[in-house]
Amino acid sequence: MPARKNRRHHHHKQHNNNHSNKQQQQQQTEPTPAYRVEKSEIYGRYLVANRELAAGELLIEEQPLAIGPCVSCDPVCLGCYQPVQLEAQQYRCPACSWPLCGAECRGLNQSTGHSTWECEALAKRPQQRPVESATPDELRDLYELVLIVRIVLLRGVQPEQYALIRRMESHTEERRLNVSLWEHYEAKVVRRLREEWQLLDVEAEELHEICGILDVNCFEIGQRGAKARTLYPSAFLLAHDCSPNTSHTDDPGNFAILLRTSRAVREQEPLTLSYAYTLQGTLKRRTFIQGGKLFWCQCQRCADPRELGSDCSALVCKLCSQGNVRATDPLDQTADWACDHCDHRINASDLERLLDRINDDLESIDVHNIPALENFLTRYREVLRPNHYLLLSAKYSLCQIYGRIEGYLLPQMSPEDVARKERYCRQFLHIINLLEPGLTRLRGLIMYELHAPIMVLAQLGMQTGQLTRPEFQRRIKEVLKLLEDSAQILQLEPPGSSEHEMGLAAADALSKMRG
Repeated sequence: MPARKNRRHHHHKQHNNNHSNKQQQQQQTEPTPAYRVEKSEIYGRYLVANRELAAGELLIEEQPLAIGPCVSCDPVCLGCYQPVQLEAQQYRCPACSWPLCGAECRGLNQSTGHSTWECEALAKRPQQRPVESATPDELRDLYELVLIVRIVLLRGVQPEQYALIRRMESHTEERRLNVSLWEHYEAKVVRRLREEWQLLDVEAEELHEICGILDVNCFEIGQRGAKARTLYPSAFLLAHDCSPNTSHTDDPGNFAILLRTSRAVREQEPLTLSYAYTLQGTLKRRTFIQGGKLFWCQCQRCADPRELGSDCSALVCKLCSQGNVRATDPLDQTADWACDHCDHRINASDLERLLDRINDDLESIDVHNIPALENFLTRYREVLRPNHYLLLSAKYSLCQIYGRIEGYLLPQMSPEDVARKERYCRQFLHIINLLEPGLTRLRGLIMYELHAPIMVLAQLGMQTGQLTRPEFQRRIKEVLKLLEDSAQILQLEPPGSSEHEMGLAAADALSKMRG
């Protein structure tokens, strides 16, 4: 018997060795996962590169756990999130009366749109229906409730997805300390859903937690005019940085998120995305992040008064006109701003009021009104430095519409206007190269916009004899490089998006130029 035991034991060891060899072979052939989940006191759970990652690697592609209209949004179709009107002729769901884009909306009876269970829930309670007499503020409040109700409904129809959502961080205790934030959700969401919408089977605390989960973890998405906010299973785990190493977009067909590295990432480096808009100065950007995500960003860009060399918050000193007015301590929202040339100082609250006033002025301008945008740049050039984010925002609009709207199509534009488009594109690209380097959407878009004026002016220079042959060839070489880079970046965007189509156009133009 002992001998048989030994033989059997020996055979078992051999089997284990074979199994171990198979595992080793699999480990050798299977690629190392791109990232892993870590945990820290600062970030909570976050993602770290498991190995060196190349620019453009697809890290995450996943479907929404829940999706719905944005906070404070204008009326949208509950099926596809395209804008709708609330006029009498607007198509509405026959069962629940909420506006839809039409009877053939692709989001009807879909879990990512106007589902059957949502329609049944809304139809049961007439007070949930938006009416023509509602004010714009009342309508925005109604649309804010939609995604919260959808998440509550998941408890019964898709409990696994609901469980994944409830595991997300809500920062409920921190939110409770923010009196104005807590009271807003208590009055506008929690009491309203429980008392008016009769969701009495949902505890107030649970509704507050859902509100917190959305504030902390949701993504705002949308292609071709659609606007929505979503929760994804793991994309929310990326840490924030105002100059991130990833970029993300969403598929216009199914609202899946596509998240890629935008530059090479070192092993052990945290994977980051930005919770704020790149073209915002530090003062406003940090306030925005703190308001929604409940932390004060202290990244490298936020800590630098010159914002990584972009200087996109600097003002002209109104006292000496020579100096630059910058934050004395960018990580202190209340710190004074001071001129680097004289003794002039301005306190943060006065500066914020000035920025709000200028921003309101910019927001009032139609983004297709070239003379008004040019006038905006003229009026504030003695107040804001050329790279200030508010001027850059106007310049970015001009980069896109010069050459694209009637009266300013490229064949109609004067050489001065073409040169102006080129100048704005170069200024904008310089800043984006500092703040969002690598394979980022903004870089791809602006490079595509830049190639056209360079080409037009190069051809004009040759015709008029103002350019030498070597200079003409140098500019054509630059055009080829811009088209090559923009095609590479923009074709990473999902098919069906306007950016992907622009990437195809860049690739086609490049092919034709190379013969």
